[in-house]
Amino acid sequence: MTDPGIYLDYAASAPLRPEAREAMLPFLEGRFGNPSSIHRFGRDARAALEEARARLALLIGAAPGEIVFTHAGTEADGVAILGRARQVRGAPVAISSIEHKAVLASAHAAEDDGTRVIVMGVDGNGVVRVDAVEAALEERPAVVSVMWANNEVGTLQPVGEIGERCRAAGVVFHSDAVQALGKVPVRADAVAVDLLAFSAHKVGGPKGIGALYVRRGTALRPLLFGGGQERGLRPGTEDVAGALGFAAAAQAAEAQREQAMARVEALRDRLEAGLRERVPGLLVNGAGAARLPTVSNVSVPGADPQALLMSLDLEGIAVSSGSACSSGAVEPSHVLTAMGVAPEVAGPSVRFSLGWGTTGAEIDRVLEVFPAVAERVRALAGP
Repeated sequence: MTDPGIYLDYAASAPLRPEAREAMLPFLEGRFGNPSSIHRFGRDARAALEEARARLALLIGAAPGEIVFTHAGTEADGVAILGRARQVRGAPVAISSIEHKAVLASAHAAEDDGTRVIVMGVDGNGVVRVDAVEAALEERPAVVSVMWANNEVGTLQPVGEIGERCRAAGVVFHSDAVQALGKVPVRADAVAVDLLAFSAHKVGGPKGIGALYVRRGTALRPLLFGGGQERGLRPGTEDVAGALGFAAAAQAAEAQREQAMARVEALRDRLEAGLRERVPGLLVNGAGAARLPTVSNVSVPGADPQALLMSLDLEGIAVSSGSACSSGAVEPSHVLTAMGVAPEVAGPSVRFSLGWGTTGAEIDRVLEVFPAVAERVRALAGP
């Protein structure tokens, strides 16, 4: 059997959990009805879809009617940002400078419609500055968007405080919680948040399905038009199998979260300590802030980033240079740039993202291989 290698890119996509596969199988085989049909096949599909919706809602402290299934987390972010901008014409939208490209691109699309975009800055650890949020709120934006946890450096954002300030100002607050779900507590009933975006495959569900939590009373314009499914915000025949797989994976991740994340955090800390000890000049980005237990972003000044990734891949170690959506980019990460990291440090960065399947033996192997790879790649780059 071929060696599968070491997978340390869980933030890009996690393996399908067995609970998700089991939940999906009946609707990939014999149960094929359209949930909008009124006959028994349709009613069967509708009942399963609503079960998935209720299970996901319970998990995040929401009402089932506040969960809208989407194609992915990207679409959920788009409906939240662009849908809100189109609902409140003339008002700006405020986003942090470290948002995922799904939020950034949606804000740019709103800008094309004539909406002004306010960009809120972060500190050197990648944490959104609350004073920047306060300044944005003075301009009465249609929505403020700050992600729950950053996908590149793992920093956790002060969403509780930001939500309270938005609520006090009467401004809708959106958070991209794609990376946070299943890793840290994410509850809509514990934070003053109006819109939350999720993605199934980040927690071990299937690719191609996400969800948007829309607090009751939050008005949005749809981006697509058709049969009116999903409260009219995501028309089109729903993916019943995907919804069931999403709910099952999210429930499994949450049930195992405390124990699994404590183990993973210990592995991440061991990885970082070992790399700092073995690789001269290596920096851990965002290390001064609270972070996801699963993410470690390190910079190796003097190394070519693409050569670093390819060399690790040849050694059987799969990592990322940041967001999977921009892995082909050669410019430094926009997240590290926003943090004030110099280009020569931000460019040669590597994101390790661990998950429930990561083992101590895999971390030991990385610590064995990475220093030699870094030295070799630095030597090839020259003085």
